[in-house]
Amino acid sequence: MAGLFISFEGGEGTGKSTQIKRLATRLLGEGRDVLTTREPGGTPEAEAIRALLVSGDVARWTPQSEALLNYAAREQHLSQVIRPALAAGRTVLCDRFMDSTRAYQGYAGGVDFAFIDALERAIVGETRPALTLVFDLDPAIGLARASARGDAAAEDRYERKGPAFHRRLREGFLDILRRDPKRCRLVDAAQDMDIVAEDVWAIVSGVL
Repeated sequence: MAGLFISFEGGEGTGKSTQIKRLATRLLGEGRDVLTTREPGGTPEAEAIRALLVSGDVARWTPQSEALLNYAAREQHLSQVIRPALAAGRTVLCDRFMDSTRAYQGYAGGVDFAFIDALERAIVGETRPALTLVFDLDPAIGLARASARGDAAAEDRYERKGPAFHRRLREGFLDILRRDPKRCRLVDAAQDMDIVAEDVWAIVSGVL
């Protein structure tokens, strides 16, 4: 594919959404054709699935059901948005992608990794990010940031899963980074947002 695919990963409140906007603005200023999108979401159908996943009772879905719902949304997102954008030579910045399913449902939720591997092979296939930025932050700080955003009533289901879940989640993302160091890069999300933005740019410009 002609385009460049970059994913942003990390736990709750790590600042991914802020940094993806800042990077998009900088890349547009460099003359690149940029698409920003998110998961679960990115299409009307996938956004409907997102609403099922991120709101309501914590126990409304089993982790395996969550993985299936995420991959149903991902199939729509890939076929309707991501693959066409990459084929057109665009730079795609995605707020969460396949690593979030592995971290949230696998490492933190306990879903068998063989099950997640099978979904990833079938749905993602060759459309893997060229670069994944893993935003790392103490979960207690991240959850406090997320709570202060003001949208907790709408999308706080995962935030309410408890401290142990979020500790496993952080370790999961760090293990993903350790296992795939060529694709994944660590971003210290505890720093001032301007410093984080410069760190992100240093990593991305190196790939560009």
